Amino acid sequence: MELLERMIRERGETRPGGILKVDGFLNHRLDYELYREIGAEFKRLFESAEPTLILTIEASGIALAMTASLSLGIPMVFAKKSKTKNLDPDLLHASVVSFTHGGTSDVIVSKRYIAPTDRVLIIDDFLATGEASFGLISIVEQAGAKVVGIGIAIEKAFQGGGEKLRAAGYDLHSLARVKLEDDGSIDFLPDE
Repeated sequence: MELLERMIRERGETRPGGILKVDGFLNHRLDYELYREIGAEFKRLFESAEPTLILTIEASGIALAMTASLSLGIPMVFAKKSKTKNLDPDLLHASVVSFTHGGTSDVIVSKRYIAPTDRVLIIDDFLATGEASFGLISIVEQAGAKVVGIGIAIEKAFQGGGEKLRAAGYDLHSLARVKLEDDGSIDFLPDE
């Protein structure tokens, strides 16, 4: 997606260890024009799959999923990273290792929010090793529902998660596929 790639080039920052900072426009301070275009692009990419529900993981995926939800006109739910007192006791859960945070979270969704008849579109801000996506896939499978696509804002193509998801047969579309070079520069690869 041209606008996202331009913003990454102009405002993104690279850090050692495969870190790409985009918090000035994507996952801390949100650029409304970018989000409007992202929602429209996810609709273009996935509308024909006829999703009935969008699933993401807190926290940075929520705004992207909501944008896609509004564009597609379908509900969204997010997997929580901690259990609260007001959650239903009947939960779907998966352990997810976070590349960015460097730890493992047990993510949870109330069983009442994903029906076996749902056609689920997974949306997230980053794809690195694929752990978050596979965790959300596990939650969908536990519900007896079907994953009809995975939409990612930025795929770090050098970390292999996209390759694993595509090899597993998932319809994955990344709006920007990046490769971070040792000199701190960013290259973009085409969506597969």
